[in-house]
Amino acid sequence: MSRSAKGARLWLEPEERDSEGKLVRRAAWVIRDGKSKIRTGCARADRQGAEQALAEYIAKKYTVPRDRGRHPSQVLVLDVLNIYLTDKAPKHSDPSITKARIMTLAGWWGDKTLAEVNGTTCREYVAYRTAQPRRAAKPDVTGNPARMVTAAGARRELEDLRSAINHHRTEGLCSEVVGVALPDKSEPREDWLTRSEAARLIWAAWRARQKMGEGITDRNVGRHVARFMLVGVYTGTRHAAICSAAFNPAIGRGYVDLERGVFHRRRQGARHTNKRQPPVRLPERLLAHLRRWQRLGLARHSVVEWNGKPVASVRKSFASAAQAAGIDRHITPHILRHTAATWAMQRGANVWDAAGWLGVSPEVLERVYGHHHPDYQRDVAERMSGQDRDRNTVNKRASGAMNVTKNANYSRSAK
Repeated sequence: MSRSAKGARLWLEPEERDSEGKLVRRAAWVIRDGKSKIRTGCARADRQGAEQALAEYIAKKYTVPRDRGRHPSQVLVLDVLNIYLTDKAPKHSDPSITKARIMTLAGWWGDKTLAEVNGTTCREYVAYRTAQPRRAAKPDVTGNPARMVTAAGARRELEDLRSAINHHRTEGLCSEVVGVALPDKSEPREDWLTRSEAARLIWAAWRARQKMGEGITDRNVGRHVARFMLVGVYTGTRHAAICSAAFNPAIGRGYVDLERGVFHRRRQGARHTNKRQPPVRLPERLLAHLRRWQRLGLARHSVVEWNGKPVASVRKSFASAAQAAGIDRHITPHILRHTAATWAMQRGANVWDAAGWLGVSPEVLERVYGHHHPDYQRDVAERMSGQDRDRNTVNKRASGAMNVTKNANYSRSAK
């Protein structure tokens, strides 16, 4: 059982069996609010999902007070998060992602006050989250061990908590400043695919067939993922931007201009964020693929389609293709962006042009991928291997003149 700040609580209903011992209902989490009982649809193992369902239930039921100048000990973190969810989240580029993080925070912080937000509780939250499996983990289906939430993921959630508290303070609803202790930033991932790995990955997705029971049918189920991979590795575009791309301008979607050969990656009507998404000119080979896909009806309206409908995510299919391709490390669709950047630098692309193409600053590109450039540190190495030609030019000229005189005298004496 787990209590919340407003009377509603989580309750684990035990499994039920009939008189013959057959299982009638599995153990599951429900929300108890007085005499009401609301099912969450979460099994015993999905405690995280149940806590998020509880947070959503409380958010819908509870009216948040906006009394000004209250002491932190009088302000529930749940109230702070709800105000942020109402005021700020709708303005974000993807409100649903923000909402998911806020609900995760509410499940743990909800019954605490702002006075309890300190270094100790923040570290306790990180320890709690990193012991939780990711929501997408399904070890009972895949047979692989569940991946746990990372410290970077917990840090990102605490950044939302900090933003919510700062917004609450800015609105004049709290009398004191409350700080949030964040864990150290993780080192950026520099993983990328070799050309052989990329070819195996695309080929594995292209050949994927539907599984039915113990057998495999002839139905192709991964060719839309192979098309996604080609766009990703040719343009370095982020996962969500590729999946949302259409072939005609539309509100809320980016689009590919097949006539001019330009990929407008930012969604129409979306606000500008730190993740810059400038238009990118498509390589001729990829443009030929895109035109052929549309001509053959493989992608009529969207760049990535499944059964004629746009695909919101290819993460699961991507993971299956990676496993089939024999790639033994964990990779996500974002590795295609790293791969495109790495290949560009390996081929000696101009840093300024490559940064604009990827939508990052030249500083970030050089810091993360500069060591892949073929000319990286070559000048320094050459200078360290010998004397600098430009140093001490006066002595060099004098020495040269002396050598000329000596050679001339030697020639006369030889005669």
